[in-house]
Amino acid sequence: MRIHQLSIGYSGKVIARDLTAVLPSGSVTALVGSNGCGKSTLLRTIAGLQQSLGGSITPMPDARSLAIVLTDRIDVPALTVTDVVALGRLPHTGLAARLSAADHTAITHAMEMAGITHLATRRIGELSDGERQRAMIARAIAQDTPIILLDEPTAFLDFPLKVETLKLLCRLAHEEGKTILLSTHDLEITFQLADRLWLMGHGCITEGTPDELAADGSIANLFPHLKFEGKTMRFRL
Repeated sequence: MRIHQLSIGYSGKVIARDLTAVLPSGSVTALVGSNGCGKSTLLRTIAGLQQSLGGSITPMPDARSLAIVLTDRIDVPALTVTDVVALGRLPHTGLAARLSAADHTAITHAMEMAGITHLATRRIGELSDGERQRAMIARAIAQDTPIILLDEPTAFLDFPLKVETLKLLCRLAHEEGKTILLSTHDLEITFQLADRLWLMGHGCITEGTPDELAADGSIANLFPHLKFEGKTMRFRL
């Protein structure tokens, strides 16, 4: 996927313009930037949930090619985890919305990948933040799209769950060929696990591997108020 001279915003307000970057297949790309730079708006625009204000997205995605996991909470607490994961199959079931044997196989596989099989009959309203987030990721896996976008998938998780979640996304990319773009503020973990970065700031996207962007000073320049050590990929207070 490629975005070219993409302008994004809402309610007539332009947040960023002329954004150009490539999303490589079979890799995890982390979208990094300060609060308010437009990361969530960019993800929603790529997913087609918000209209772009200019530029292009190639190829244009649909529900069979792109799944998105947002920070919004599901407001139907009576749904079970299996019910929520099954929602990912809707683009494949047609108007009848009947689940086939292949659909059930996809749901089971998604729950196994996300490590939530033991939660299958639990109500979504009873889950912890970490369990709920993994259910949302399982729904995206069940949708079986080549591209998955995630907005802050590690927010509200404790450190071990942050690591587990990012490792899960890496497995999806490297073992199943998924193309994954996620926004995150968990920088040091992400620098260790992501294949590539989109650094969003100063009106543009700077892209490259974490090592490349550490070596050329791009990461340090994005966060000038912090002391970034490129050799250790860590920030010093």
